[in-house]
Amino acid sequence: MNEHPLPPLFESTLTSLPLAHRGKVRDIYTVDQQHLLIVTTDRLSAFDVVLPTPIPDKGRVLVGLSNFWFHRLAHVLPNHLTHRTPEEVLSNPEDRATVAERAVVVRRLRPLPIEAIVRGYLVGSGWKEYCETGAVCGIRLPKGLREADCLPEPIFTPSTKAAQGAHDENIDFDLASTLVGEELAKRIQDISITLYQKAARYARERGILIADTKFEFGLDDRGALVLIDEVLTPDSSRFWPMEQYAPGRSPPSFDKQYVRNYLESIAWNKRPPGPVLPPDVVTHTSQKYHEALQRLTRL
Repeated sequence: MNEHPLPPLFESTLTSLPLAHRGKVRDIYTVDQQHLLIVTTDRLSAFDVVLPTPIPDKGRVLVGLSNFWFHRLAHVLPNHLTHRTPEEVLSNPEDRATVAERAVVVRRLRPLPIEAIVRGYLVGSGWKEYCETGAVCGIRLPKGLREADCLPEPIFTPSTKAAQGAHDENIDFDLASTLVGEELAKRIQDISITLYQKAARYARERGILIADTKFEFGLDDRGALVLIDEVLTPDSSRFWPMEQYAPGRSPPSFDKQYVRNYLESIAWNKRPPGPVLPPDVVTHTSQKYHEALQRLTRL
């Protein structure tokens, strides 16, 4: 990755390809019937609201880290990446410059309607649910666990995929089976836990604990399962520095939790429009994303 920061990109407006969809962070363009161009912008969403302030280099970090994991975990499950480059599918030189190091050409697949969340530690919404019920997504856990405790085994806690502006909802395995079929739900569960365990072991050797993470999957024309979207990034995972980990409290993290904490401190109502982030919060957040990339890709 180029060491020099790129100008922040809040929204892409490419002329070489038609826009298919604009999500919270990614802009998706149609290449042809079999391929899409995914541009990862510097937009940041918190509490399901896209904030007006971009985080410099965030998109480039997410693409670099996702590509690293896609290649590292390809032996576990195929992914959506292709051998085509953005330069091959963009005719306009300005478009090429806009998406430099921020875009990938992927296979067009049928995305599944659930998010596959794996938790290795008890934190976030899982901790809140455990305090109320003693379980997370229907999975009964031992009594007496503390916030941020390591779980005896990683657990699979799927959620729905909400439309932009709406909130994802945690669901149990039975409902996930209803949405995608029991056999496929079981395969997603097994694959997700395997991916998490391999990544967590690797990250731990580099001083990072992966508290939890989210995977997304699609099906190809033959019905084969494929890993899609992003994988094991600060946007889709909770990364903790090992040196600051202590059960009983939620440790500082390399993800956008820093931004969430700031937003909680200003008593924002968590509804659009999102507040403008101050420069120090933007700088610190960008630095945390870069640190996660550097630690994890340092071979």
